Amino acid sequence: MDPRPKLAALAVLPHQGHVLLVRRRNPPDAGLWGYPGGHVDWGETVAEAAVRELAEETGVRGAAAGWLTNLDIILREGGAVRHHFLLAAVLCRWRAGAPQAADDVSEAEWVPQAEVLSRARPLSQDVDRVLRLALARA
Repeated sequence: MDPRPKLAALAVLPHQGHVLLVRRRNPPDAGLWGYPGGHVDWGETVAEAAVRELAEETGVRGAAAGWLTNLDIILREGGAVRHHFLLAAVLCRWRAGAPQAADDVSEAEWVPQAEVLSRARPLSQDVDRVLRLALARA
């Protein structure tokens, strides 16, 4: 196991009272809803990675509009670190497309913002908090 955190980007895309979320197919967040996103490739900016992952996972085209926050996600098992991700949340604006699940997600949909803020469905860590940051920037 590589003892360094893995850098990943999240595409946070509020649009017309909704936010685009995906349901993760693979661990560590399998079955949970969160933002489209994934690893930042070597030589790629966080903003570029967010827009690329958005398109790969949902088919939606967006444009990066600014950085929101970083999240340290450290998952332990029996006291040992199993996963450590540094997630950079990027505010995005919708350009085109309707969500369709692809890549490593099982579902992709526009979710009412109120449903996310109330945590009315199983969400990954900090999804509601990041949405609040995005809405404060709008």
